[in-house]
Amino acid sequence: MARPSSFSQYRALLMKDIRAELRTREMLTSMVVYALLVLTIYGAALAQVGDTLQVIQFAGGLLWALIVFTSLLGLNRSFSHETESGCLEGILLAPIDRAVVFLAKATSNLLFLAVVEVIVLPLFFLFFLSGAELAATTPMIALPLFVGTVGVAGVGTLLSTMTIDTRGRDVLLAILFIPVIFPLLYACVSATTVAFLGVEGTFGTFWTSCAVAAVYDVIMIAAAWGLYEFVVDA
Repeated sequence: MARPSSFSQYRALLMKDIRAELRTREMLTSMVVYALLVLTIYGAALAQVGDTLQVIQFAGGLLWALIVFTSLLGLNRSFSHETESGCLEGILLAPIDRAVVFLAKATSNLLFLAVVEVIVLPLFFLFFLSGAELAATTPMIALPLFVGTVGVAGVGTLLSTMTIDTRGRDVLLAILFIPVIFPLLYACVSATTVAFLGVEGTFGTFWTSCAVAAVYDVIMIAAAWGLYEFVVDA
């Protein structure tokens, strides 16, 4: 029997993750509920400032803090089924390229994060920006959201694999994830803030920040692709 192609392996692994999540909805449900709790905390923290504070000026930071903290929860859960049922050991025993395992898991994490963002983003606008005068450039936040989510999913997949069998993996993943992702987070917050404010003369910063985030994605995902075999075999 001929060995399945890399694309067939990738598709099989990706569909396995999607079917498992559609069956349990454990990861998506926990991420959405956690995001709603964070929005509630945001609302309680900002409830006493009245109209004296322009939330739109730092809405980019609030949005990306919400995305990063929610993604940490999802990344911690992304390997839970594999470790609990011994599925990961079976995958490693199969003649599957480790880079394909990384790509499939990173893609599934990206899809789940995207679904959560689609649900949470309208609520964020409703709760905090419904009374603000949004700039015409606000839809441009889609670009830093896309580039940032790709980087979070790629880097987070590698780091969550590294911490899969460690004690206190939730805390350890956060300790590793936040410093590594900080350059991407800084660039995405900068680009998102510029898009929210829409001030003339600042769009050079927007494109520069998006370019920095894209370069970060290329470098870090390529490094994760190359290192994943050593990490998962260890």
